[in-house]
Order: sequence, then C-alpha cells, then structure tokens
Amino acid sequence: MKNTEMLKKNYEFKYIFLKGKYISGKYIEIYIKKNKYSKNLLGIAVSKKIAKSVKRNRIKRLIRENYRLLENNLEVGYSIIILWKKNITIENATFKNIEKDMKNIFKKANILLEEGKI
Repeated sequence: MKNTEMLKKNYEFKYIFLKGKYISGKYIEIYIKKNKYSKNLLGIAVSKKIAKSVKRNRIKRLIRENYRLLENNLEVGYSIIILWKKNITIENATFKNIEKDMKNIFKKANILLEEGKI
C-alpha cells in the first residue's frame, strides 16, 4: 500500500463518518471524503457483533488485500473507511464477493480509474 496510510485514531474515523459520502454495497459500506494529502487514507472496521476476533481479522485481511490490488486504479487524495455490513454473515466473506462489491462501490464514487488511464 504505497499510496495509502491507515487511519487509526477515533477522531479521524468520527470526522469521516460525519462529513464523508456514504455508499453501500451488498457486503460492505464505504465512507469517502476528499482530503488535502497526495495519498489515500484507509480505515477498516468490522463490528464485534459479527464474529470473534479471528474471523473479524480475516475479513479485515481480505478487505485490505482487495484494496491493495485496486489501489493503483484509484484516484489519490481521499479518506476511505470500509465497514463490513452487520447483517451479512461471515460465510459471505469471500475474496471474490468483496472484490466485486468494492469495485462497484468505487465506480459509484467515481474514484476508480479505467484500465487505460493508468
């Protein structure tokens, strides 16, 4: 994740939740806000109500890896928070489901560059 730094502080998350644009997919939800940096800031959150820590961390790893593969096709200068939907079961957390959902959401947000523009 060369063009991305992780969001870690609670106030960073709260600010993006408050001011960011909300886009929902089938499995994940994303909050996006333009920032003043020349890199993207990424935050990932999975509720404790979904599963125990091992399964939550697996979902986070899958989301992080999908983001890493899409990173070169995204515009820079955005703060992004990715949330796993609370009503979706853990069995739906597959690499392909997350990949498809993430691409659709980034297209809706108009930050996914087309393959030829890279």
